[in-house]
Amino acid sequence: MPDLAAAILGWLVPAVVVFGIAALAIGLLVWGIRRARRSPRARAVAEEARARAGATLVRLDDEVDELELEVGLSGALYGGDAPASLRRARLTAQHVRDDAFEEYRAISEPDAAPDEIRRVASRIERRAGEALAVVAAARREHGAWVREHVSAASQVDAAQHRLAELKASMGDPAALVAELSSRFAEDEWRDASRAAHGAVSAVAESEHRLDEAAARAADPSLSALPDLAAAERALRQAEADARVLEETHRLVLQAAQAVPGEITAARAALHQAALTREHLEPADAERLGAELRALEGELDGIVTDAARHPTRTVDAIARLRGRLDLALGDARTAQQRLRGARTALPGTLAAARGAIAQAEASVIHARAGADARSRLLSAQRELAQARQAQDPVSALDAARRALRDAEDAKALADYSRLAAPR
Repeated sequence: MPDLAAAILGWLVPAVVVFGIAALAIGLLVWGIRRARRSPRARAVAEEARARAGATLVRLDDEVDELELEVGLSGALYGGDAPASLRRARLTAQHVRDDAFEEYRAISEPDAAPDEIRRVASRIERRAGEALAVVAAARREHGAWVREHVSAASQVDAAQHRLAELKASMGDPAALVAELSSRFAEDEWRDASRAAHGAVSAVAESEHRLDEAAARAADPSLSALPDLAAAERALRQAEADARVLEETHRLVLQAAQAVPGEITAARAALHQAALTREHLEPADAERLGAELRALEGELDGIVTDAARHPTRTVDAIARLRGRLDLALGDARTAQQRLRGARTALPGTLAAARGAIAQAEASVIHARAGADARSRLLSAQRELAQARQAQDPVSALDAARRALRDAEDAKALADYSRLAAPR
C-alpha cells in the first residue's frame, strides 16, 4: 500500500507542477495580451482610427446638408418632386449618418476598449465611404441631366427665385436685432447680431454672383457655372444664418415671457421642499436645510437681473431645479416627484432648446468635427424624446440630457473654432 501511494504521488506531483506552470503561463499570456491591447500605443492607434472615421463622418454629414438643398432645388428645376435617384441617395446617406454618429458616440466614451474602437471605427469609415459613393453617383447622374436638359439661365432663375423667397422671409434682420438689443443684455442677442450680419453679407454676395452668372448665361462663349456655384454657396450660408437669427429671436422672446412663471414655480418648489424637510431625520433634515438655503440665495441672485437676461435666467433656474431634485433624493413621494417634474419640465425644455440653438450656431460657424456633431445630434434626439414622453419624470430626464449634450457640443465646437489655424 505505501508503494502504491508513493507511485501515485510520484505521478501526481509532476503532473500538478506541469499543469500549474502551464496554467500560469497561459494566465500571464492572456494578461500580457490584454495589457498590450490597452497599452498607450494601442490606444493611440485606436484614436487615429477614430479620428479618420470622424473625418469621413463629417464629410458625409456635410454631403447630407448639401443634398438636402440640392433635392429642394432640383424639384424646382424638374417642375415637381426631386429625382428618385437624389431622394434615394439622401435617405441612404441620412440613415447611415445617423447610425454612424450613434456608433461614433459610443467609441468616444472614456471606457471604450481600443480593439472595439478600431473595429467600430473601421465599420463607420467603410459604411460612410459607401454612402458618399452613392451620393456622388446620384449627383453625377443629376448633374448630367441638368447639363443636358436645363440651361444655365434656368438655373440662375431658380436660384434668384430662392433668393427672393429668402429675402422676403428674412424681412429686416436689423430690426430683429434692434428689438432684442433695446430690451436685453448683449449676451442675449450677440448670436442673433452675428447671424444677421452673416445673412445680409451672404445675400449680397449671392446677388452679386447671380448677376454675374446671368450676364455670362446670356453669352454662349462664357460659362456661368463658377458664378452660379458661388452664388449657391452664399445662398445656403444666408439660409443657415437666417435660421439662426429667427430661432434666437424667438427663443429670447419666449424666455422673457416664461421668466415670471419659472421664478414662481421655483419658489414654490423650494417651499414644498422645506415642508418635506420637516418629516426627515435630524441629520437628513440638516443636510437638506443647508442646501435649500444655498438654493434660495442663488435664486435671489438670479432674479435680480432676470428681465435683462431671460434665457440665462431660464437656464439657471432649470439647473437649480436639477440640484433641488438631487438634494431631495428619495425623500419625496411618487406624487411629489410627479408634481415637481411637471413644474420643472417647461423651463428645462426651454433651456434645452436654447442650448441646442446655440450649439447649432457654433457648429455651423466653426464647421466643427464629429465629436461636436455627434453631441449635437444626441441633444436633438433627447429633446425630441422629451417632447414625446408621456411621463413628466422621463421627459424631464431626457430634457436634462439634451441640455448637457448641447452644452458639450457647443464647447467642442467653440474649442475647434479657437484651435483652427487662422
